[in-house]
Amino acid sequence: MRHTFSAEQWLPYPIEIVFAFFGNPENLPRLMPAWQQARIEEAAFAPPPPKPVAPDPALRFKSLAAGAGTRMTISFRPFPYSPIRVPWEAEITEFAWNDHFCDVQLRGPFAYWRHCHRLHAETRANVVGVPIHGTFLRDVVEYELPFGPLGDLAKQIFIERQLRSTFAYRQTRTLELLPRMIGTR
Repeated sequence: MRHTFSAEQWLPYPIEIVFAFFGNPENLPRLMPAWQQARIEEAAFAPPPPKPVAPDPALRFKSLAAGAGTRMTISFRPFPYSPIRVPWEAEITEFAWNDHFCDVQLRGPFAYWRHCHRLHAETRANVVGVPIHGTFLRDVVEYELPFGPLGDLAKQIFIERQLRSTFAYRQTRTLELLPRMIGTR
């Protein structure tokens, strides 16, 4: 049975910076929990379409981006202290600058996996009512577990909790790493 998981985060940074951060595959292992010891094993990059010119020259910087057709294999430990590593091969199937990109699992632990990152500019007011321009990020994951009813039981017992935990960690790490990215342009 297919399931859907979603996570949302507002970031006080321009969409060009947030998209560049998530579009850079080198950031993926940095966003995964440290105990997973995630690493990129292989990558065949497809170039993204030409980058739109940022309206503000301060937002124009070079960053690696993986366009549609990019294939990557990462490996990670499935649980803390695991002696084994699980390979996960994915392909980016959609890529639109400063809007969204989606990847699908080609080989890995799920029977089906499709993850879309969707972004849009959004202004919010701070505690004293001053508007802050930022980016709203919504991750939507459609997934199916192997092993039929046993997979659905695993979802109830720990997969759903692990997804929530993984995305909460990812959101915290994003807030830590994004300022560093801006500072190193």
